[in-house]
Amino acid sequence: MKLKLLIFSCLMMFAVSSNLKAQIKIKRNKPEREAWFSSLGFGMFIHWSLDAQVGSVISHSMVGASEDYIDYYIKNLPTTFNPHKFNPDDWASLAKLAGMKYVVFTAKHHSGFCMYDTKTTDFSIMNTPFGKDVTKEIIEAFRKQGIAIGLYFSPDDFYFIHNQGIPVSRKDEKVLISNNKELMDYDKKQLKELLTQYGKIDILFIDGMDEQSNLLAVHAWDIDPDLVVTRGGMETPEQNLPNSPIPGPWEACFTMGTQWQYKPTNETYKSGTDIINMLIEIRAKGGNLLMNVGPDPYGEIPQEQDDRLREVALWNLINHEALYGVTPFDIIKENNFWFVKSEENPSTVYAFLTDETLKHGERKEFLIKSLKGNAQTKVSVLGHAGKIVNYQPDKDPTPFCVPTDKGLLVSVMRAQRIYNNYQWPNPIVIKIENVAYKEDK
Repeated sequence: MKLKLLIFSCLMMFAVSSNLKAQIKIKRNKPEREAWFSSLGFGMFIHWSLDAQVGSVISHSMVGASEDYIDYYIKNLPTTFNPHKFNPDDWASLAKLAGMKYVVFTAKHHSGFCMYDTKTTDFSIMNTPFGKDVTKEIIEAFRKQGIAIGLYFSPDDFYFIHNQGIPVSRKDEKVLISNNKELMDYDKKQLKELLTQYGKIDILFIDGMDEQSNLLAVHAWDIDPDLVVTRGGMETPEQNLPNSPIPGPWEACFTMGTQWQYKPTNETYKSGTDIINMLIEIRAKGGNLLMNVGPDPYGEIPQEQDDRLREVALWNLINHEALYGVTPFDIIKENNFWFVKSEENPSTVYAFLTDETLKHGERKEFLIKSLKGNAQTKVSVLGHAGKIVNYQPDKDPTPFCVPTDKGLLVSVMRAQRIYNNYQWPNPIVIKIENVAYKEDK
């Protein structure tokens, strides 16, 4: 019996040891820092590297490529990268206008090309005709606007493993930092540079395919315990949304079109309304939206992306109160309404009316079965005082509500003139004060 127990114990130890790499899930984000991160709500993701010049997928075209392709990529693309129209103050001003509270910039993507001044390699923006530390300039510009600073870092360095004589792959075990000590040490040096030479970094997004990329998160936390690690430290769904709220802080990252990096042709974009509705759904489910832009080779945000962020900016100008300092309500959705509640005053609920054609100057009533009102319950439409309709002095736009046994009856009008032709397609937000969740709907 003792021999059997000994054999069983040895087998268990071997199983634990062999699966250790896949099981490493160390999380050291401080709760108060996670709460701060969740309060930000909306951020700007920036994917930008030297292959923006040809409009390809960022980095991944190197995987499985011919020696000639990789040689040209490494030796020739840096010689023509000169984003002479780069003005990060413009990017930061646009982000602030759109209501974005943080930025995450690709300091190093999978190709291994460093968009910052590094001592670890010559494969960086410092060895291009532009020759400036764009990471430094982006950090400074966004800080001036009061926007929290985040950096994206990839441990999967195609340039480095190519120099090691390893084929550029996403499956070869040798490309994983858990099996490549030299690469792990190299990544740690680069992370230390990024986290120490630009002042306080608030957020880190580690985009590695190896489960042990989490060890780099530990290295980062050792450098700065206040750092919030998103990917590598919390759930970060990419290009999809969860069906229900995720416990704890989480962040969804999306492209505006089909590609993260600049795509000059063959691109299709989400509408501004699509982005706004996505932001609403994510906030109702308790997450943050990290919306991507892909600057062009000259250093400018493409007009199509700029246009959509300005549409979001206009909507945010009207409805910003409902995006920040809020948490999920008891129910996240009823029919065309998404809900959040005020963190400071939970009896204040914001109802986002989506997928509803509500014409300017038209009154409409809604029975919201999930809400229970009382004599003190009142409603308002964000952005409008509820007293005047432009060029229609005979109309009364006053919003009101009536508590009923079946729920709260809300009557509102889209009364604010947003576009010249009065046709504003984006959701209105109804603020409902002194209200509760009605469980027996």
